[in-house]
Amino acid sequence: MKQVDRKSRRERKSHSAVILCILEEYFEPEKKLGEILVDLGVLSETELSRGLDLQKSKFKEKLLGDILVDEGLIKEQALEDALMIQK
Repeated sequence: MKQVDRKSRRERKSHSAVILCILEEYFEPEKKLGEILVDLGVLSETELSRGLDLQKSKFKEKLLGDILVDEGLIKEQALEDALMIQK
């Protein structure tokens, strides 16, 4: 949300307008969840790799988003935002 605040002030748009712009820009259902989280700036490539490694080695039956939240790499809201974009 901090990024939305900064962008709305910089572009002199409402929060809703900024969020819609972001959704339009990143609305790519073929993109994977991790890619969207990195694009949104809430997860680094290194953190994504860590989450994927954990999924392969330790949590094979667990969804990546749940692993990232449980490991404290992202917040639940960031996961929800990314999933909305992915739909």
